[in-house]
This record gives sequence, structure tokens and C-alpha cells, in this order.
Amino acid sequence: MLQLKKICKDYVTGTETVHALCEVDLAFRPCEFVSVLGPSGCGKTTLLNLIGGLDQYTSGDLVINGRSTKHFKARDWDTYRNHTIGFVFQTYNLIPHQTVLANVELALTLSGVSKAERRRRAKEALEKVGLGDQLNKRPNQMSGGQMQRVAIARALVNDPDILLADEPTGALDSTTSVQIMELLKEIAATRLVVMVTHNPELADTYSTRIIRLLDGRIQSDSAPFEAEEEEEIAPAQKPSKKERKTSMSFFTAFALSLRNLLTKKTRTALVSFAGSIGIIGIALILALSTGINNYITDVQRDTLSSYPVSLQAEQTDMTALMEAMMSAQESEQHDLDAVYSSSVLDDLLNAMTQTDKNTNNLADFKAYLESGAVDAILEESVRAIHYGYDLNLNVLTKDVNGDVVKSDMMEMMQTAMGELYGMSDTGLGNMENIMSMTGMDMMAGFEVWQEMVAGENGALVSEMVKEQYDVIAGNWPTAYNEVMLVVNSNNEISDLCLYALGLVSEEEIKEVLASSMKGEAIEAQQFSWSYEELMAKDFRLVLGSAFYHNIDGKWVNMGDTPSGLKALYETGTPLKISGILRPNKDASAAMITGTVVYTTALTDHVIAEGLKSEAIKQQLADPDVDVLSGLPFPQEETDITVAVMRDRLTAHIAKLKTDGKAAWYATVMSYISEEDVQQQVQMQLSMMGDDEARIQMLAQALSQEFGSRWTRHSVTSPSCPRRSWKRIPPRCWRRASVCRLPRRCKRSWQASLPSSRRRCWMRRCRASTRRASSGCMRKRRASCSPPPPIKTTCRRWAMWTPILRHPSICTPTSLRIRTRSPQ
Repeated sequence: MLQLKKICKDYVTGTETVHALCEVDLAFRPCEFVSVLGPSGCGKTTLLNLIGGLDQYTSGDLVINGRSTKHFKARDWDTYRNHTIGFVFQTYNLIPHQTVLANVELALTLSGVSKAERRRRAKEALEKVGLGDQLNKRPNQMSGGQMQRVAIARALVNDPDILLADEPTGALDSTTSVQIMELLKEIAATRLVVMVTHNPELADTYSTRIIRLLDGRIQSDSAPFEAEEEEEIAPAQKPSKKERKTSMSFFTAFALSLRNLLTKKTRTALVSFAGSIGIIGIALILALSTGINNYITDVQRDTLSSYPVSLQAEQTDMTALMEAMMSAQESEQHDLDAVYSSSVLDDLLNAMTQTDKNTNNLADFKAYLESGAVDAILEESVRAIHYGYDLNLNVLTKDVNGDVVKSDMMEMMQTAMGELYGMSDTGLGNMENIMSMTGMDMMAGFEVWQEMVAGENGALVSEMVKEQYDVIAGNWPTAYNEVMLVVNSNNEISDLCLYALGLVSEEEIKEVLASSMKGEAIEAQQFSWSYEELMAKDFRLVLGSAFYHNIDGKWVNMGDTPSGLKALYETGTPLKISGILRPNKDASAAMITGTVVYTTALTDHVIAEGLKSEAIKQQLADPDVDVLSGLPFPQEETDITVAVMRDRLTAHIAKLKTDGKAAWYATVMSYISEEDVQQQVQMQLSMMGDDEARIQMLAQALSQEFGSRWTRHSVTSPSCPRRSWKRIPPRCWRRASVCRLPRRCKRSWQASLPSSRRRCWMRRCRASTRRASSGCMRKRRASCSPPPPIKTTCRRWAMWTPILRHPSICTPTSLRIRTRSPQ
């Protein structure tokens, strides 16, 4: 039974509200033919849509078989419309490309009925409306009355409880209208039929109940449903059908869609073409944007891995110096009435004296990172954390001549350059330290051994390294003593590292450097080796403490002699090249700068074994005294006196043996003070006779040295009577000769000139100096005195101190954080 209780329906259009239905109270019998009459706009169609579930009421309640619809969900309304309601529309709403039978079957596709059952029930419904012989016709081949019959058959095929007809005879002639009304009257004998019409004659003739509406309100009801009837009708109601949820099988939906596409081939082709253009365009844009984003992400990831965020234990702040260099191009604004000086040199020197050295507490920072307090941040932004301890591995190998050498290109270059350029190892080491502090690492190209970034969960190699490099021979390291050789994308290794790998001898490197000093052209040679030859190279790791042996209470460096190096090589830990790496083509940047890479397991091995050595144990027991030299480590003392220095020197000499005292005596005696030099010069001059004799002797010597093309001239000054000088060609002797006098004589000579001539001479002197020939400049450089000797310091402690870096007793010197690509 269908019942409407105080139903209201309002339509809001902007600021205006239209009341379509106002408090409509109706109750319908299970089987009756109800006609709803009224003028246009009175709410007839709205009432029909509310009963059919096509529209929702504003207030009130719609009760269906005793069940309120206030809390109906969308699926409940679908089930209600599919199994309880049948619609008959004025415009038929038939699918033109489907047959009559298919149109009627369509109402059953959402009910989950099988195909055979759908066909059987559709035929029965068409036979009831008198169209059993026109099953295969299409709607456009039928008359209006026949199409309305098809619409009625489609509404009845699902056996609904309520049939709703919206002016079913509005588009039909009178004869056909009578036929349709007769059919509806016959249907009303078994179910409820609610019809909306404008024809009162048909309503009076065929309807059992007439309801009139006006302005959304019920004006009259010819046969209202009373409560007493409800009690009588309830037992006679037919049992309710088991409602099934709305559903359509995949194959049914696919068949209907395919039939629809094949019916209108041209439209389908055009729509498909237009849709494909849009889909392809969107796909191309998405593919392009995704590819570019992935490429940018890869570039950022590779670049950040090559230039990680690096924290140093000590770092020099060069901000003031950089600001001074950047501001060198800028100057203070002043009037353009004269020439002013720019204080670039003063600013640079002041900036260099103002540089600060920053110290970072990496020990506490390391503990903070490992505490897990920033795990969320690290997982999102940081890809790997690598701790560095300035570990210089002492690796020995054999060169092509079979000699044992250190696999250290930097040390060999320092030794070779010291021999060729006359600089000591200490001088080169100090220069390297200075340039490293200022960010200009002169030896960066000689780095051979480098530690790889470790992976997660104890993995020896990080996945980031495996993403950037391919193994072209061998395999990844699996043990602490396995290393890998790194080549570039062209399968090449730098010739700077050939010595460290034992592929060339030290003499060959020195010959190249000597040829370079002489200005000779160096012919480039290219060598090649097979993978097996390189992987067969033998390296031996020697701990820094193993270089020193305690002989009679004194630590002796075994690496100072070839025989000592050979003995160390025999007892060292063998290192094996497990594979060869090459940057893959997809990597935009490579993070490895060395030639031979090792894992953190080797670092841990060096730490563990180093702590077992007697030298380190002795040093840890007395950290203030250098166990190698027996002297205390230098400390900053500002109030040290001569007496304290004398006492310390006396105590140090007393500890030395005979050979040590002899070496110390030779060093002291080789030092000559400036006063001694002047005394010797005066003595030699006095032995050369008077001033005239010395002048002639010097002129003759200079003439023989510079050749006959030089004219002998003498330039003397009253304040410098004992110095006589050979000068240059006559055409420029007055200008250039005096310019090359020593500063002391030149000043005295200038003082003897009149002021006008002195200014004229100074202008000409500057000009002639700029135009001096290369020969003149060589003579000028030859007359310069050699630089003072460079004082050396003991470096033995620095050779093995870096191994004292166990986490329990020392602090890392650097921390590199390799970040992920930004999201």
C-alpha cells in the first residue's frame, strides 16, 4: 500500500521559492485506476515523480507497504524503482536502434535476470499489449499507439506493483487513446495505476478514482481511501516479492555498449578519433612532465651525492676574505678631479688576518644522530651519513721494476718536486695544508684510495653507489680486504694514479717532471691492461704503527729504507681487487673521486688492529709526550724565557746518543748569521785593494759575463764610493742603469740630484723598466739574493697519528651527509 503523509515539495530559484506541493495527504489501494487532473503547473507531474522515486520531497513522509522512506539510501531508491514502479512516458523514450523486443528486455537487465528468462518475459509482455507479431521491428517503423504499447509492455515486464503513466494519450488520436485506456483499465485490475491526464472525459470513463489538484493542494478526491478499508484489504494483499538489488552483468553491459557503438559507426569513429587525440595529448603531457621531473630528480640526487653537506671538525671561515675580494671591484665614490689610490691590498691583508677558525663538536652531534631523535627527518631528507677520520692508508705494492713502493701518489709527488725544485717535504706539506684550509686543494687530483659509502643494515656498499656504477668485471666486495678499481666512462684511469697502482716506476715520473722543468715537449703515451691483469695486482696494507719498531727504547721508522719497506710488504695484510667499476650512462654525476675504493669494514679493521699495537698503547698511556721522539708535544706558551729554552735544550741534548748529537751539531754549525756574512764580505773586499782596483775588477768580470755588446759604464755616488756597477747600452744607461742599482745606493744617488732632474729621472726610470728586454730582466733576477732557508719540523708523529681514531677515544674529523632529491 502507498501512502503520502503531509508531503511538501519546494523549488528554490535564486531568492524565490516555488511551492509545488503543499501538505498532500493521500492513500492508495493496491488495485485501482487513479486519475490525477488539474491545470498545468498545479503539481501533477511533481506528484507522479515523488511517487516514482524520481524526485525527493521537502517535508512529510512517503510510506511504501508500511515502511517509511525518510532514511532511504540511493541503493534503496534504485531497488524501489526497479522492482516496484513501472513508468509509461508521454514521449515513449524508446531506443531507436534497438528492436521492440530489445527495448522491452532492457528493463530486465538491471534486475539480474538471465538472457533466456528476459526474452521469455518480454515476449509475454508484448503479447499482452497485442504486439506479439512485431517483435523485430524498430520504433521508427511503428505508429504512435504501437510505440505507446511497447512503453506499457516495458513498464509491465518487471511485474511492478505500481504503474505510473504521465499523459499516455497526449500524443495519440482518439481511437488509439481509447485502446490505450482500455489496456490500462485491464492492468488496473491487478495493480495500482496512477495516471496524469488533461482529458477529464477519459478519466471519468475509465478511472475508478479521480483526484483534482490546484496550486499544489488537493481540491477533491472522488473515492478517498478510508482506514476501515485498510483493515479489510490487508489480509487480501498478495505476498510481497523478495526484492533483489539492482545489478547488471559485465557481459550484458559490454554487449549493450558494443551494439550502441556499431549502430552509429560514423559518430563512433569521430568520437573515438577526437577522444584519442585528447587522451594521447594528455598522455604525452603526463609522460613528458613525469620524465622531466624524474630526470631533474635523478640529476639532483646524483649531484647531491657528489657534493654532500659536509661538516668539518675544524674549518676556516673565509667569509671576510671573499667579501674583500668581491668588493675589490667596488670603490668609494669621490670627485673626479684627481687620481686616487684604491686600498685593495690593505683590505685583502686585513681580511686574511681576520679569518676565523670554527670548531664543531662532531662527537656530540654524532651521538645525537645515532640516538634516533631525528629518524623521521633523516628518513625523509637524508640518504646516507658517512663519517670520515682522515685515515691515510699505508698501502704498499710493487712497481714494474719489482721494487716495493707506497701506493701514495701525493707523497711521491712531494718527494719528486722537493728534489727538482729544491723544496723540502715540510715546505710542500705546509703549502698543501694552507691551500686545503683555504679550499684550494692542490693535490685533489692525486687522490687514489677512497672509502665508499656504506649501506643500510650492515651492507658494505650503499645502494646509491650501485645506482651510479656498473660492475664491468668481478663483483662487489664481500670482505674487509676486498677493494674495487674505478675507471671513467671511457674505461680509463688517470695517468696521475699509475704510479700508485704500480703500473709505472718513480723514475718515469721524475723524468716527466724534469722534462717539464726544462721546457721540453712531453710526448703523451697510452697504455692498456686487461681486466685480469689489473685484478691480479697485489696490494698490502700496513698499519701506521707497524712502521715503527722499538730498538733499545727508541722507535725506528722501518719505512725509511727499501729493505724496511720490503719487510713491511711481506708482513702486510693482502688486499684483493674484487671488481672494476664504471659510471653507468644514466648517472649524471659520479660520487667517487678516487681510483681504488674500499669499504668501511677495512676502516674498522685498521682501528681494531691499531689499538693492539705497543706504540699506540704507550702513547695512550702518556698522551702528553711524543713516544717517537721522547719530547713533549708542543704547547702554546706565551711566557717562555731564554732560560727555560736553554734548560729544555740541555735536557734534550743529554738524552741524545752520539749519532743524534752529531746530527744536531751539524745542523747548528750549518747556520750562518747575517753578521757573519757581512764580516766575510768586508774581509774579501779589503783583500781586493783600493776602490779603483775593485771597480776595474768588477767591470772586467761583468763585461765577460754579459758579452761585448754591453758598454762599460760606471755610476757612482758620493755616499757609495766602494761600489762600482757595469751598466747597459749607451742609449739607455742614464735611464735604466740607475734603475737597477741596489735600493741603498739608488737612494743616495737620487739625493745628489737637483729636484727637477730627480723627478725627470724617476719618470724615465719607470718607463724604461717597463720596456726592459728579457735579457735585462734575467740579469736583474740574477742579481737577486736567494730566499732564506725554510725551517723544517719533525713529521714522524703525523705519519701514524691518524690511526688513533677509535670512537671510544677520538672524535671524527668530518661528517658528510648525502641528501635525497627534493620532492
